[in-house]
Amino acid sequence: MLSELSRDQLTELHGSLRAGYDELRGRGLSLDLTRGKPSAQQLDLSNGLLELPGPGVYRDAAGTDLRNYGGLTGLPELRAIFGELLNLDPGLLVAANNSSLAVMHDSLVFSLLHGPVGAERPWKDQPVTFLCPTPGYDRHFALTDSLGIRMVPVGIGPDGPDVDEIARLVADDPSVKGLWAVPTYANPTGAVYTPEVVRALVSMPTAAPDFRILWDNAYALHHLTDREITPVDVLGLAAEAGHPDRVFGYASTSKITFAGGGVAFFAASKANLDWYLAHLGKRTIGPDKINQLRHVLFFGDAEGVRSLMRRHRGLIAEKFAVVDRVLSERLGEHGVAHWTEPEGGYFISLDVADHTATRVVALCKEAGIAMTPAGSAFPYGRDPRDRNIRIAPTFPPLDQVAAAIDGLATCVLLAAVEARLAGDGQDAGSDREEVVGSTSR
Repeated sequence: MLSELSRDQLTELHGSLRAGYDELRGRGLSLDLTRGKPSAQQLDLSNGLLELPGPGVYRDAAGTDLRNYGGLTGLPELRAIFGELLNLDPGLLVAANNSSLAVMHDSLVFSLLHGPVGAERPWKDQPVTFLCPTPGYDRHFALTDSLGIRMVPVGIGPDGPDVDEIARLVADDPSVKGLWAVPTYANPTGAVYTPEVVRALVSMPTAAPDFRILWDNAYALHHLTDREITPVDVLGLAAEAGHPDRVFGYASTSKITFAGGGVAFFAASKANLDWYLAHLGKRTIGPDKINQLRHVLFFGDAEGVRSLMRRHRGLIAEKFAVVDRVLSERLGEHGVAHWTEPEGGYFISLDVADHTATRVVALCKEAGIAMTPAGSAFPYGRDPRDRNIRIAPTFPPLDQVAAAIDGLATCVLLAAVEARLAGDGQDAGSDREEVVGSTSR
């Protein structure tokens, strides 16, 4: 353990690590672990889409000509497939264009300009605060910040966010209008919200009558093990709790088929869907229904999607295993870091020694290893302990993942020793109870 070393031993270790780092920097690496993108091999799994729907095929099962205007809710056949996959009533699901982030943007802008169902006035005419489970999804936080919405971090553990903290905040402050949620394989921790947590979120009293949970099922189908978790029927639970309009749901095929050419979904109560479509109809006459048709033909049914996702797992699960193996071999005995071992999703959350994450990322950059900026998983990019780093292993080839994580481990150790020698390092092994994710070391 690093905490057990004397200053002389730390100095000796620092010299060894510095030599190793100089050798690493001299390799001229160019490795990228910044974004959770599908690899080219994953994208190849869906190349059959490029041949669909085929000459003369442009009608849905009802005979509608999909080349024309209209169809704001999207193809019923595709909604049925993803209603089954997401454990939602297909009648409460809208199939849109390729980006779920765009759907999130629209639902937030519509709320700001017009107020959602149950609002006393548009959100733009009052203070608005969103609760952000942290570490969390940086794109959620960037979107919220861009719209001038105040963000407040809340804690998250392996079973979901801190419901007691959330209940306290929503009960007393009518400005708290929203809660971001990635309920299955959360970004970046891999947390999976339990049914008990979901019931608490949809049933708790709120000072704001128009409080919304923005329920992003971005990774719900991205399993890394044989245990394929079924998404919770959040709309059904919200209706049972007497708050049917509390949830705005989102999903997409972005990491299922083509990241830039998939289909996004919006899920909500009947009242919320009527509200959303009324405003959406002013912005567009309908989505790309031909693209939706090619997805229906490509998938066939829900089992076709599940089969495709198992092939994805065959390509990326080993990369996650390599990350865990290398981190264990390089860092396990030193007690300077913890990381999650997710059962699904696209990320691993790494906590290094306090006040060293920024230094680690800088060292990596100098060595040719690009990492997401330290603090990016926190609102406003501010990690108060400067310890969290998100690892995205899906895009690079397997050998590059191993090389990048080995280099990252060198930087983690070097930064930790530097901090201890400077007199302000802390024992990362002393705060295990605060590590978040499915499991952790």
